[in-house]
Amino acid sequence: MNKTWISSLLAAAVAFACTPGEQASRPADSTARNLTLAPTESTAAMKDVPAPTPTEAAKRAPEKKVTPAPKPPAPKPVAPAPLTAAAGTRVPLAAGDTISTRQAKAGDPFSATVSQDVKDASGRVVIPAGSTVEGTIVTSHPAPNPNSSGELTLAVKSVTVRGTSYAIEGTVESKDTVMKGRGVTGADAAKVGAGAAAGAIVGKILGKNTKGAVIGGAVGAATGAAAARASRDIDVVIPKGAAITIKLTAPLTVKRT
Repeated sequence: MNKTWISSLLAAAVAFACTPGEQASRPADSTARNLTLAPTESTAAMKDVPAPTPTEAAKRAPEKKVTPAPKPPAPKPVAPAPLTAAAGTRVPLAAGDTISTRQAKAGDPFSATVSQDVKDASGRVVIPAGSTVEGTIVTSHPAPNPNSSGELTLAVKSVTVRGTSYAIEGTVESKDTVMKGRGVTGADAAKVGAGAAAGAIVGKILGKNTKGAVIGGAVGAATGAAAARASRDIDVVIPKGAAITIKLTAPLTVKRT
């Protein structure tokens, strides 16, 4: 009896296991397994987490220090081309001071100022007016008498342009000079005295008395003075500011600022 009851229970259990409800539940189990095995991307999408914006990603990324590239050196300014006055160019000067054969000696220095702008062939100023020319006195000889000429020779050495001195090669082509007598000198007085004494002696001999000697002395003095005037030195003078012209014998190149 009991065995029959136990067998009935087992049969009922088997029948229950094979019911249609069990078969209907199998697809749901498969779907659950498929969902469990879904790709990672699907899981992330299903969780609905927004992707980070570029700005947020940039904030989270570590900042790298950028070393600036070294600046290139500034280009050096190009110096302007120099200026050149050709050989044969004339340079007008004005004497800086009076030069006279009465005081000047060979080897003494002199200076003059450029009186007008000196330009090149293109019209650019090479030597501006006001530049200083330095030189030396080569010879200094007064005229021995009014009928002869003295000698006063100059040579130029350098010119200063905008503060820089340049050697200059040139000749003095012309200069304004005057002849100036020195007046009665000791030598002239000796000539007058000698003439007076000679005249007095001649007057005394010819006049036979003192009066003749006086007259003869006066005549002799006049003769001596005339002789002194005829033989006295005459100085060659270049007055201050007088014009002097030099001619370049070689090109002169100066820097332009």
